[in-house]
Amino acid sequence: MSPGGAGCSAGLLLTVGWLLLAGLQSTYGINITAVQDPSLANEGEGEDEGENEVEEEAENDSEAENEPQAEAEEDVSNRTVVKEVEFGMCTVTCGVGIREVILTNGCPGSESKCIVRVEECRGPVDCGWGKPISESLESVRLACVHTSPANRFKYIWRLLRPDQQAIILANDSAILEVHRDTHPKAFECETLDNNEIVASIKFTIYTTTELQMKRSSRPDTDAVLIFVLTVGVIMCIFVIFLLMFIIINWAAVKDFWGAKASTTEMQSELSSMRYKDSTCLDQSPTEIPGHEDDALSEWNE
Repeated sequence: MSPGGAGCSAGLLLTVGWLLLAGLQSTYGINITAVQDPSLANEGEGEDEGENEVEEEAENDSEAENEPQAEAEEDVSNRTVVKEVEFGMCTVTCGVGIREVILTNGCPGSESKCIVRVEECRGPVDCGWGKPISESLESVRLACVHTSPANRFKYIWRLLRPDQQAIILANDSAILEVHRDTHPKAFECETLDNNEIVASIKFTIYTTTELQMKRSSRPDTDAVLIFVLTVGVIMCIFVIFLLMFIIINWAAVKDFWGAKASTTEMQSELSSMRYKDSTCLDQSPTEIPGHEDDALSEWNE
């Protein structure tokens, strides 16, 4: 047999074998396992990975749906906490101050309210005209509106001039020391937090002569005020002691006022009796002439 014929016969045998196997599989439904190509194996793995990815996406979606619910519950809890908190009064009417945060529920022990913390509060920016923190005949110390720590704010000092632009001073601290001059001066300080003006206050610095005149006029006013207060206190003490005496000696006071009332009644009765007697005496002379006339007429008859 030639090599070509052998190759043809082998090919025919393989073809016939495959056909027989295919016929048996279709007839009896027998599953035949065969060696798969690497590409088919990769496709199977890809399908498994796709299924895993679909499952992970479903889990992520369920988690995403649960997260808003959890956030909503947290918001509700936060709202309930806010309702249980009160804020105290701010320590300032302008500028920057502090206030108390008071808890009205959940305090330790039997306390109905307790202070949780202290926080910053703010009022109107314009604080008007202020007073120096200290002054003498030579110098004055001025202070900007601030809270501790003072270095967290920025300060701008200005020298105010009438009908002219203000002069910005080099001092950037919260305290400014000024020496008195022959003319009064006006200063302004602005307090800034993150480049935002939170407070503004002005000061007037008088001359030494004006300060002495103000101080010389104050003693008269102070003396009058002290006199009025002293008289008021003395009168209040006198009234208090008088009330205490009346309460302690109420029986004697009652007898005294009773005796006084009785004497007053007796005097009124005596005066009424005297009035009656006087009226009787006034009427009696007018009646006598009438009787005399009657007697004379009878005698003449």
